Amino acid sequence: MEEVEIIIESAEEQMANSIQHLEKQLLKIRAGRANPSMLEGVKLDYYGTLTPLTQVGNVSTPDARTLTVQPWEKGLIQEIEKAIMNANLGLNPQNNGDMVIINIPPLTEERRKDLVRKSRQEAEDARIGIRNARKEANDEIKKLDGLSEDSVKDAENRIQDVTNSHVKKVDVVIEKKEVEVMQV
Repeated sequence: MEEVEIIIESAEEQMANSIQHLEKQLLKIRAGRANPSMLEGVKLDYYGTLTPLTQVGNVSTPDARTLTVQPWEKGLIQEIEKAIMNANLGLNPQNNGDMVIINIPPLTEERRKDLVRKSRQEAEDARIGIRNARKEANDEIKKLDGLSEDSVKDAENRIQDVTNSHVKKVDVVIEKKEVEVMQV
């Protein structure tokens, strides 16, 4: 029975990782407010190496509609601007000679609906990850030798309960995000 516990714990861990991944992905979906995580995926050419923006400058939010990037080397300002433009985030960086300033435009109704759709897609990806973890755990339990049919059924039911609780967590996370995105 100890093997069954290990399999269930492993599945639960994978499901929790799916939810963590969803939360990270949702941080990148902006809800009209400036957030430094919006620039998380931006990389620029720093002495021949693709380097994350956060490693060449300080990203901050002076107010709800503005992001600033203060590079540690002044010569990088143009590179940072170019990297943000190339990242295709729909942001228009401006440079004042000292730093890069990005004004976050207010979202239109249509754009909000797109972001909700994108959020729902991320949630569905998380649900798929959770269901895959359930399938793997069920397959591993069926492979175990010496388990009675009742033990297998009990283990599968426990895995299903864990799956249901994690899917509910995904639903809660996505509901919060939808409310945040649709809020004007």
